[in-house]
Amino acid sequence: MRNRSQLIVGLLLILAGAWLITTRQVPDLQNWLDKNFEWPMYMIAGGAALLLIGLFTGNPGTAVPAAVIAGIGGILYYQNQSNDWDSWAYMWALIPGFVGVGTVLASILGDEKSKFMNGVHQVIVSAGLFLVFSSFFGGIKLLGSYGPAAILIVLGIYIIARGSLRKE
Repeated sequence: MRNRSQLIVGLLLILAGAWLITTRQVPDLQNWLDKNFEWPMYMIAGGAALLLIGLFTGNPGTAVPAAVIAGIGGILYYQNQSNDWDSWAYMWALIPGFVGVGTVLASILGDEKSKFMNGVHQVIVSAGLFLVFSSFFGGIKLLGSYGPAAILIVLGIYIIARGSLRKE
């Protein structure tokens, strides 16, 4: 385990040094990043770094917090770019989906394979909740005034069908 930790630290130092050399040799790259790398990107990069650390250390379970951190960074990036801070009234419904994405990634990367479908179901339910709340709070005008009700009915049918078809 110690060798893996040293490997990770060494690789991170090499990447940081290579980045510094590259930005000194190509100053336009740093200028481009200064214009386009907004503060929420640090959260997205933190999530990606956490995922990489989990991969290097043989701990695929870190994909779940990595996906949540990166996902919230993505929400904040959208809000920062669009100045649509009121969208938080329905954007929070995506967070369980980020957990689902992390669960799917973790199962693909070697964690418990049986959790794959649980992650997929979390993503589906989260997307349904997002559509309901964004329709209700005016973020998305889906199916007119009947949108939230129709989505809730479809989501309810999905959950009932999933529960009745599940093997105990």
